[in-house]
Amino acid sequence: MRGIAVSSLTPPARLPLLKPFISFLYPTKPSASPFRSPASETLASAMTTAAFNAKTLDETDVGISCFVSDTPGFRGVLKQRYSDFIVNEVDREGNIVHLTCLDPPLEKSQDGLRKEEANDLNATEKDYSSLVELFQTLAGVADAESLKRLLDEIESAGAENVVRPIVLSADPDKSHRTEVHNFFKKNFKFLITDTVEVPGSDLKCVRVRYSSSGEKGRGGRKRKDRGESNKPFDSRGSDDWPDHLGKFLMFTLYKENKDTQEALGLIGKMLGIQQRSFGFAGTKDKRSISTQRVTVFKQHAERLAALNKRLIGIKVGDFCYVREGLVLGQLLGNHFTITLRGVVAESDDIIKAAADGLGKGGFINYYGLQRFGSGSVPTHLIGAALLRGEWKLAVGLILDPREGERAAIQEAREYYKEVGNIDVTLRKLPRHLVAERAILQCLKKCPGNYLQALKGIPRTLRMMYVHSYQSYLWNHAASMRVQKHGVTKVALGDLVYCKGSSQETIAEVVNDEPGVDSIDTCDDGGLPEFSEASIPEERIVKVISAEDLAAGIYTVDDVVLPLPGSRVIYPTNDIADVYHDLARQDGINLTESVHGSKEFSITSMTGGYRRVFQRPMDYEWELLTYTDCNVSLAESDMDVIAKASLTDSIKENNLSIENNDSSSFNSMEQSETSVNTGENSLNNENGADGPVNPQYPQVALKLGFTLPSSCYATMAIRELLKSSTSVAFQKTLNQVSQNTTPNVSLNG
Repeated sequence: MRGIAVSSLTPPARLPLLKPFISFLYPTKPSASPFRSPASETLASAMTTAAFNAKTLDETDVGISCFVSDTPGFRGVLKQRYSDFIVNEVDREGNIVHLTCLDPPLEKSQDGLRKEEANDLNATEKDYSSLVELFQTLAGVADAESLKRLLDEIESAGAENVVRPIVLSADPDKSHRTEVHNFFKKNFKFLITDTVEVPGSDLKCVRVRYSSSGEKGRGGRKRKDRGESNKPFDSRGSDDWPDHLGKFLMFTLYKENKDTQEALGLIGKMLGIQQRSFGFAGTKDKRSISTQRVTVFKQHAERLAALNKRLIGIKVGDFCYVREGLVLGQLLGNHFTITLRGVVAESDDIIKAAADGLGKGGFINYYGLQRFGSGSVPTHLIGAALLRGEWKLAVGLILDPREGERAAIQEAREYYKEVGNIDVTLRKLPRHLVAERAILQCLKKCPGNYLQALKGIPRTLRMMYVHSYQSYLWNHAASMRVQKHGVTKVALGDLVYCKGSSQETIAEVVNDEPGVDSIDTCDDGGLPEFSEASIPEERIVKVISAEDLAAGIYTVDDVVLPLPGSRVIYPTNDIADVYHDLARQDGINLTESVHGSKEFSITSMTGGYRRVFQRPMDYEWELLTYTDCNVSLAESDMDVIAKASLTDSIKENNLSIENNDSSSFNSMEQSETSVNTGENSLNNENGADGPVNPQYPQVALKLGFTLPSSCYATMAIRELLKSSTSVAFQKTLNQVSQNTTPNVSLNG
């Protein structure tokens, strides 16, 4: 039976638990194991020092304390190099996204399009007579005739000419107007609707307009700014865009050691367009090599492909034109290729058992530390202040000086706290501190209005704080669920995803994952996972009854826990108390709001559900040996492209690969790709001072697996290693790795 293990890598208050863990991994008795490190004492000392001196967030602070199995862990360094963490997006069709081609496609003329492409890209050429008849049953003959005239005018006028909107008959029934709006939203993606008032009366009508963007008005101007213009509603339109091309260019973005926003900001600057022109399904980790699909509005592939010669650490390719842009959440998950370096254990059997155990037993689906921010002020503490309505405190938590930041940022924060000069502070603060700058700009206009200043933060960013607090409660509830009811079976009162029909009390699954992730991620993103939205599942949940236990149709994999909100139900066992007791300790009531700002109230959020246990899919692993820590141990998409290019070059020169000196390939395998940004395996980001001595062989464990969106790969690694994934602890391991010189031989 799988047991329950509680994390022992904790702050000073739990240091007595640290000693048995160190002794277990690194006993003082000599061992002939090829995995045993002679630097045991150094590691123990460094770990203890880190526990006392760490100023970053620890896993236990946010409820991460249990493991699925009692299999012993081992030492391994996570993200010693950013190329040790490779993320490939999994799109909605289940395809793993890879960068395969950097060249732009040949843009076909309209006559050169395949028939199905032309039909797809020219929606107004379809026969909509059946839909007009259906609309007649909803709105009447007169409005159906108006719609028919509008469709005829669109077809005859062309995509870029003026098409006058139509106003349907006055309709006092709001619910019926909603049906009309939904009808157009579902059936006519090139038409948008809004509601207008009849002059001189209280009656309202539905107005229908042609949107040449085909985007149903998404991202358009505010209603008050639209006026009564007869121009087709396309706020970002281009007068000379070809009719036969989809208005969005989709491409694959490959990036190294950059987060998604940073990479797209650089590309947008080179193109001279705003960053909001891009669409993507989720953010990816900064300290990684990642590949994902992106869309951009009305840009030609040739322009983006030409940037590849100028971009460093970024490549774009695999271009195609589509009718609709990507939005957050439009992905199934992410595929990870993770290399753990400096692996040390009592024996290779321990590593093999742990690696096999992760594939079979999975891990607890915690929200990782990225969800709670990387600074010394966790985002869930700011979220708690917002939920209490303590606006000034929340602003202070965001703006005040904090530990661990660069000197320039620290100086800017301290200057504002002491002097209060907003203009000078804004000049000192770097632009990537979006929340801080937004607050200061609002306070400059409205001094003392802290609530308004908080609302000045971009919505997806400001909502991250409240979502972080939801995640904080969920993590604690998950730990209590594991501690009290184990990891092998469902318990009375658990919530599960419902199987088949049932007469039991059920609730619709709602998902209040924030929509900008991920920080995951997630994806284990550089930003917290607020940037990774999930597509709501068409599932329902129910409470496990005694009859369900007797029937045995539910397993522990079906167990879910709620993210607090107004539309969720809680378990009927003792786990529900965890949510309310913790919130009460923080001065928060999960069923009542103490202030009038709905945006920062859990009672105005719908909530959601999340699986307690997650198993990695497409799981595989292998042990490797290496001597040079500056060498990549996993192949990236650019490595594959570079090898293919080299092979083609050899063939073109009529040279036999077999007769050539193979050193060209060996050097390719032993170096970073052409887009490498000069990564040092032990850079300051991981807290190391210099290169590892390449003289001694070391062991690495390479893993490959796929996780659904919003799941954290670091939590899978935590289960494997049975150690903390916090930045402070990983820095400690990295420092120890520099002094580790084991004699390595892989057994079996």
